[in-house]
Formats: sequence, C-alpha cells, structure tokens
Amino acid sequence: MCAPEEAASWEWELDAFAPPGLDSALATAVRMSEVLREHGLLRPDSLRWRWFVKGRGSVGTTELAVPESPTEGELSRGIAGSRPVAHPNAEVGALRMSGTGSWFDAEGAERRERDLVVLTVYPEERHLAAEVAVFHDIWGYCDFRGEPHPKVQARNAPRLASALRALERLLGTAPEPGEATYFGRADGYGPAMPDLIDGKGPDLTDRL
Repeated sequence: MCAPEEAASWEWELDAFAPPGLDSALATAVRMSEVLREHGLLRPDSLRWRWFVKGRGSVGTTELAVPESPTEGELSRGIAGSRPVAHPNAEVGALRMSGTGSWFDAEGAERRERDLVVLTVYPEERHLAAEVAVFHDIWGYCDFRGEPHPKVQARNAPRLASALRALERLLGTAPEPGEATYFGRADGYGPAMPDLIDGKGPDLTDRL
C-alpha cells in the first residue's frame, strides 16, 4: 500500500558537497539517481518542479520526461526550454525526480511499483539540499493495516538501507531523518519500528 505522505524520509545538507544553484542541483540529482538505480529502487522517468517569481510566488508547474541515463546538460536544456514565456525571470523550485522501482513480495517474486523511492533536490541560491522519501509499507515491520509482514520487510528493507549508505558515501555526510508523518518516520536507515499491541501495529488505513 502507498500513503499520501512519507512513511520515512532522509535529508542531506550539501553545502560541503557542491555549491548551490540549479546546475549543481541537477548534477547532484543525476549522481544520486544513479545510486538508486544501481540498487533497483528508482529508474527515473520524470522530473517535476514549480516555477517561482519573486514577490508573486508560484506561477506554474512543469514535468519533464527524463531520458534513460540522464545527464545534467540534458536536464538543464529541458528546463531552459520550458521556462514560462510570460515569466522570463521565473526561478526553479524543488526538483522532484520520480520513476519506477523494484520490490519483492513474501515469496520472493519481483514486482515493479511507481514512486517506490522519490528523490528531491533543492536548487536554492544559497543552499543545496536533497531528500529521499518512501511512501509504501513494504519497508517496515508491519503493513499499513498493522499486520506484521517480516518476510516482506526482510526482502526489501536491507536494499533501502544499502542504498542510503551508498548515498552517504557519495555525498560525504550522513542524512538526518525527515519529519515524522501519520504513516511513520525514519530511524537509522529504515522506517522506525511501530508500537505493537498484541503483536500488531496501528491500523493507518483510515487515511489511505
């Protein structure tokens, strides 16, 4: 099951890794997506962002198709070509890179799912940051009904943890856990263990 909010997220402050700005953010997004692709968690096919004008706010959203094995230059040209004609000074907001990823069910069968892992990079003028977020219940000890599914967790959570550690090595800094939501929070390199009552976790399906 997929939640409308993060089940867990991890955030990196990247001022020591690369300078701020759009080109740097795109290069960072490409390098991070390559790591997630190597782990089978994200095959990016979409880049989405909002346009902002100082003193006015958001003036629209654009979604760009991402080619196989994208490069910074390809993405930069795509963004430049989609700038709103009516707002030539519009600036790019958070860059959300999404696509499909692979997970494994309790029997070990591989399945594909959209937005299994979502990567966001923030191209602010004075600050560079990134976030990796998960929205599905396959990473935790229980599903969103509160039913334990340790075999599903055992087949998937180590892959997520391995990818997060690889990103930590790439970026040269450990991530901070993102904000908790109704559906969970990060603890280390995976979702936090829920509080169990009679062996079951909380039923969160009322908000699905």
